[in-house]
Amino acid sequence: MAEGENREAGMKCKGEVQEAMVVRSSDDCDHRMLIVGHMLPLKATRGGGAEDEKSSWSFAWDEDSLLLQLKAGLSKDMEVVYIGCLKEDVKSNEQEEVAATLLESFNCVPAFPPADVRSRFYHGFCKQVLWPLFHYMLPLSPENGGRFNRSYWQAYVSVNKIFADKVMEVISPDEDYVWIHDYHLMLLPTFLRKRFNKVRLGFFLHSPFPSSEIYRTLPVRHEILRALLNADLIGFHTFDYARHFLSCCIRMLGLEYKSKRGYIGLEYYGRTVGIKILPVGIHMGQLHANLQLPETERCIRELTAEFRGKIVLLGVDDMDIFKGIGLKLLAFEQLLHQHSRWRDKVVFVQIVNPPRGRGKDLDVLQNEAYTVAQRINEEFGSQGQEEYKPVMLLERHVPLYERIAFYTIAECCVVTAVRDGMNLIPYEYIACREGGGPPQLASFSSSSTTPEAAAKKKKSMLILSEFIGCSPSLSGAIRVNPWNIEAVAEAMNTAIKLPDPEQHMRHEKHFRYVNTHDVAYWSRSFMGDLERTCKGHARRRCYGIGFGLGFRVVALDPDFRRLRTDLIVSAYKKSGSRAILLDYDGTVMPQTSINSNPTPSPEVLSVLNTLCSDPKNFVVIVSGRGRQILDSCFSSCEKLGLAAEHGYFYRWNRDSEWATWRWQREEWDPPMVNFEWKEVVEPVMQQYTESTDGSYIEWKESAMVWHHRDADPDFGSWQAKELLDHLESVLANQPVTVKSGAHIVEVKPKGVSKGVVVEELLAMMAVKGAPPDFVLCIGDDRSDEDMFESIATTISCSHIAEVFACTVGQKPSKAKYYLDDIMEVIKLLQGLAAASDPAAAAAAPYMHSSLSSEHTLMTSLHI
Repeated sequence: MAEGENREAGMKCKGEVQEAMVVRSSDDCDHRMLIVGHMLPLKATRGGGAEDEKSSWSFAWDEDSLLLQLKAGLSKDMEVVYIGCLKEDVKSNEQEEVAATLLESFNCVPAFPPADVRSRFYHGFCKQVLWPLFHYMLPLSPENGGRFNRSYWQAYVSVNKIFADKVMEVISPDEDYVWIHDYHLMLLPTFLRKRFNKVRLGFFLHSPFPSSEIYRTLPVRHEILRALLNADLIGFHTFDYARHFLSCCIRMLGLEYKSKRGYIGLEYYGRTVGIKILPVGIHMGQLHANLQLPETERCIRELTAEFRGKIVLLGVDDMDIFKGIGLKLLAFEQLLHQHSRWRDKVVFVQIVNPPRGRGKDLDVLQNEAYTVAQRINEEFGSQGQEEYKPVMLLERHVPLYERIAFYTIAECCVVTAVRDGMNLIPYEYIACREGGGPPQLASFSSSSTTPEAAAKKKKSMLILSEFIGCSPSLSGAIRVNPWNIEAVAEAMNTAIKLPDPEQHMRHEKHFRYVNTHDVAYWSRSFMGDLERTCKGHARRRCYGIGFGLGFRVVALDPDFRRLRTDLIVSAYKKSGSRAILLDYDGTVMPQTSINSNPTPSPEVLSVLNTLCSDPKNFVVIVSGRGRQILDSCFSSCEKLGLAAEHGYFYRWNRDSEWATWRWQREEWDPPMVNFEWKEVVEPVMQQYTESTDGSYIEWKESAMVWHHRDADPDFGSWQAKELLDHLESVLANQPVTVKSGAHIVEVKPKGVSKGVVVEELLAMMAVKGAPPDFVLCIGDDRSDEDMFESIATTISCSHIAEVFACTVGQKPSKAKYYLDDIMEVIKLLQGLAAASDPAAAAAAPYMHSSLSSEHTLMTSLHI
């Protein structure tokens, strides 16, 4: 082990060493991994010395640290830098020297939060707020869980900022990967993403993530969710934890996730945030090496002699209110009551690691454990030549070699935590039992095999709580509800008397999994997904929006740029035939309005009339609204074309008749009036509406839409999937399409979309002898993406000189241009109108004034 020594007076300062490390790293390897956790994987001890003298520090790797073990799954060429706190307090006048030592000798960057801040951060927010809440303990009273404390939260933010500063000291953002661990640092992704928009960032949560009903009680729920979403990949031990996180994102942020080719992704402002589900494993090499140690072999011999003739049940837990130690001992007491034949034959060894927290809850837990253990020993124990104590309670630090010895001699391992993130004790037990138990322990088995054969036939038994992370991966274990004491007692009885062949079969199944899914596999798999998720970072164009903890990054295609008025006006003037297609809601009119039938302002109508009066222009409003509403809104626009209900109904100008979207040759079909399929759809949708509170049906002439935006997000989504399947089944032979969208299920005639409107419009103009050499298409929502896609397809097989597909708002889109808001859209149209009719330019100042009031309305409505 490397040890730190006192630095000489002329030692380089910390900043110089860090700079040297960054330069060396970029020369030696392509990428580095910055592993960030609350605690560094180090053991620190202070040497002797007078109180008023400087005492030297010595450091060594903590071989039990997961952060150190995961390095086994990373590439040998990848340099690893650790960032975190030390377990020991370091005086302020020693911190610079200690930091330089750790950086030079261990590639570790220590963080030194002020003592009071660190206490409020860890013992306050982490242990009194997050830890209970993530383990389903609501703060219903000051004594039951921790009430939210603003000063604790401020300390949590401060420490995460300190960690961000430490990362920034050593990171090379274009080369390095950052892997953050656990709930202590959930805000760190935001601070790093704010500084480096394209940083490659992973996060793994090692605790449970609670259901949305529990998580939503946290006053800072949105800040933490958005911070986690600033990572590229978020890892969880089980599907349940990931499902709860996704449910929170759906319910509280209105996001949607998709599963594609086995990968789950959340679309978040143009970035796809990956969700990784994989339980962590154990370090098989380290465990195997400790099995071979002389002290381990000696301890096994001693324990074998001590428990000769006894069946050993083993529990290994932290002194924690969620580990269920008291429930476990009560179940063992019940076993001895119900099955007297196991008295004097079965011993329960409970190893209790010293508590890492503090509080009266732990005092109550300790008292309960001692009380129950003492009661069992008094009632069922015996004195004499062979003393029998049914329960052995070891509340002390048990070194790994001794723990391995207990694993080896135990017939069954019992883990009955009421809530736990992962818990690797069962994995360690299985790996140690692969060596086989002592022959004499087989004498109480119901199998007829000899002790010698039983020793060679590797076997193990597990009793696991349903509420721990490793339970789903160990299907051969006896799963129990730890609160059901009688059921746990019966599980102990079953485990003891189970025939050897059955125990062997279960053990083999478990060992295959544990051996192949070790910590190296876990870190290698996470790293592979992180690399895949970050693959496109270099080519993306990113920019940040929002303030403070609401900060997020919008990722855009590198060719996506603002549509400049001077650029489009120049192309506009040079063209001879123009097609201008405009969405209505969200493009020339606010999408949400206090009026159910919003009418465009006189200034907007004036701009449209000016554009329509130019004989070179064909201007069309393409909307999802009904034709009656559009007819009313644009009654003053004589030459304006309208496409209603996403293009199903169409008319060329105010004086022409409405027709359907189907255009054949030079004539339009009369409107299709056969909507018999609605008679089939209505009762089905009505059934789901009645059973889904908050849903409703929207009737259109050509379509029917079931909305569930105001319903419970999860239930509404489930009902929408059921409705989609139901409608697809009953409408299989009908000329309609059933589609699901953002909080809707829609039934409409086949082929209807805004994209078809574009195709038909351009084809019509070509047939009439005026193929467009200028196309402008502006929209703001999903349905408008069909127009952009159709235009892109048309470009590839036509000779249109200038095409401008533009979305409203800087967001991911198939359009190549964007404008920030409705006001910019109108300004652009105003510029084109001035190019067609210079006299229209005089109205510009008055338009701008009116548009400003519209913009104020949108802002007040949070649009």
